[in-house]
Amino acid sequence: MEFIIKFIALLMSSIGVVMIYDARIITKKMFGFGDQNQASWGLKILGFIIAIIGCLIIYFE
Repeated sequence: MEFIIKFIALLMSSIGVVMIYDARIITKKMFGFGDQNQASWGLKILGFIIAIIGCLIIYFE
């Protein structure tokens, strides 16, 4: 059970990091509106929060 929780937390951290680095590319693919700067900023913040939560789960497990 501990292995599964750590694997899910590692997956969350990885997804968060990918969201941070590829935010501009993801917003160009997913959204077609003009204000892509605001959308990429929001995606980076969301990726940062997901990565931090995943890392905290690994740290305190």
